[in-house]
Amino acid sequence: MRLGRHTLRARLIVGAVAGAAIALAVLITAFNLVLDARLRTDADNVLRERATTVLRGLGTVDGRLSVIEAPDLGAVDAQTWIFDGERTLEQPSQVDPRNRQAVLALALAGGGFRTVDATDTRLLAVPVRQGTQRLGSVIVGASVSPYESTASSALLGSIILGLLILAAIAALSLWLISHALRPVAQMTAQAADWGEHDLSRRFFTGEPNDELTRLASVFDGLLARLGQSLRREQRLTAEISHELRTPLSKILAETELAGGRDRSPQEHQASLQLIGRHARDLQRVLETLLASARTALSEGTDASDAATSAARVVERLDESLAALGKSIELVCQQPVRVALEGEVLERILSPLLENAARFARERIRLDIRAVDGDVVFEICDDGPGVDPRDRERIFDPGYRSHRAHADMHPGTGLGLSLVRRLARAAGGEVEARASSNGGSFAVRLPAR
Repeated sequence: MRLGRHTLRARLIVGAVAGAAIALAVLITAFNLVLDARLRTDADNVLRERATTVLRGLGTVDGRLSVIEAPDLGAVDAQTWIFDGERTLEQPSQVDPRNRQAVLALALAGGGFRTVDATDTRLLAVPVRQGTQRLGSVIVGASVSPYESTASSALLGSIILGLLILAAIAALSLWLISHALRPVAQMTAQAADWGEHDLSRRFFTGEPNDELTRLASVFDGLLARLGQSLRREQRLTAEISHELRTPLSKILAETELAGGRDRSPQEHQASLQLIGRHARDLQRVLETLLASARTALSEGTDASDAATSAARVVERLDESLAALGKSIELVCQQPVRVALEGEVLERILSPLLENAARFARERIRLDIRAVDGDVVFEICDDGPGVDPRDRERIFDPGYRSHRAHADMHPGTGLGLSLVRRLARAAGGEVEARASSNGGSFAVRLPAR
């Protein structure tokens, strides 16, 4: 049986019962070994006392061993032998031949213990001396059956008690482990249900203080990240479908219009140019959305020089602005770095500067400065400015202000919404500021 295929509860219960079984086996074995040694010691002490009693009743006559007071041969289990040299002075009336052989061997050996396993008899031989002369020996014996019976009963009783304790431990382990793991099972079921239906639910809102609350905190973190990823995916999908609809619709409409009736070569050329412009808008939207997704997933390890990236955007606009009689000024008092890729920073600044180029009369100013751990890009122009009612609405996808319609400025209404999305994905913000001298936009991005 492989425990890895079973539940955690089963593995914990088996582990607890196995540990308890090993501990009980060690305790039972140690107890019975100690008890057996104690019973053997008690039996030996009884034999020593009996031998001492017999020795008190012995004396010598003419240098030979003599029994002054005969031992009580009628006592229960009284097995006593007295030898004068090799001559037997006293012995039991009935002696098992197997015990007799052991007694004679002990008499010749002169002393010590011996156990006759065949008759469950324990023998003790004590030499009788007068000075340094050995006159004979006293041998006493006793049955060890009662001691063995006690040891066997104790072994059986301890085994039965151990099994009862093990069963109790198994039942208690089952209850305790099941009770302890019940919240985990409930959390697992809830997490599975919330993952399918409601990622906003949470297990625990306080500080974790034990294993279960730490597990709940980890689950909450996983649910939060899963919900954030799902919301980001849904938002990206919705924005892609929304942002791409306008340029795609214009491309399709222009294509159908171009193929629906005869046109002059000049009209066909204008139509192709218009389709190309809408296709470039479509490409820009796609690249910006993908850059936004990469920025949201990045860990902020990239950085770029703010002035260098801004200068590249300004350089691309210089020629077209000069043709219109407009100028752009880049001001950066000190080098600052932005926690963002240079390409992404350019995608944020480019639509804002293009927007300023469309509405400005003569001058555009891009000011870069560090403020409280952030880098602020302020873009100002001397155009009509932004209506206070439109400061937030101009960031909605597809929205164009009434001034843009009135002045017939070209545009798709996608640039500012993409700029805000990209800036927020990088941990920053874009806003239209109140100004009485034209348009003013501020981009705040984290510094590096």
